[in-house]
Amino acid sequence: MCSIILRIGAQGVFIGANRDEMVERAWEPPGEFWPGVIAGRDRLAGGTWLGMNRHGVVAAVLNRTGTLGPAAGKRSRGELPVMALRETSAEAAARVLAGLDAGAYRPFNLVVADAAGAFLLRGLGAGQPDVARLGEGVSMITSGEPNDETHPRIARHLPRFAAAAFEDWAALLADATGPWESALNIPPKDGFATVCSSLIALPCPPGKAQWRFAAGRPDVAAFVALAL
Repeated sequence: MCSIILRIGAQGVFIGANRDEMVERAWEPPGEFWPGVIAGRDRLAGGTWLGMNRHGVVAAVLNRTGTLGPAAGKRSRGELPVMALRETSAEAAARVLAGLDAGAYRPFNLVVADAAGAFLLRGLGAGQPDVARLGEGVSMITSGEPNDETHPRIARHLPRFAAAAFEDWAALLADATGPWESALNIPPKDGFATVCSSLIALPCPPGKAQWRFAAGRPDVAAFVALAL
């Protein structure tokens, strides 16, 4: 599963995210693979897991529990952030994608954010996505519900992110200690591991967005600022 953490407040929206994937699944680090959009690209299905457009809108997709990988007859979830990043605000993206047929995809959590706030769209395998605005403060989302402290990873790490300054989040994303079930930076196991990491700042009032990307496990790969 992947993890995304957001701090939402008057100063803007600040995001940390680790991508967990099968290590043999090929991908490319963020670039302008779509006009006006900087995003990573999945070489297998052609979509992305996380991206940002020229308007400062960020979109990230996460699998829900038990739905890793493609499935026959289902569209790639990697196309969802690309759709969202056609819009000029997170609110507009949430409104447009709320009309999707969620049954066309395996279940997903889709986060869309800009400096004004963030939304979570839950695709539950049928009907249309459920849409909710994320409240102020720190939220953590993995493969289930936001801030669900019955999930070992959230129970362990959400309080740590809530207590830390955003400037200290890189060290938290890189933490590979503890049991595998609650690890945030997952060491390789059965061909699965954390494969890259991101830190994104969307300041308010809107200013220059920042994205620092680690092209590997963040305890090994350095966070490098992307040209936006």
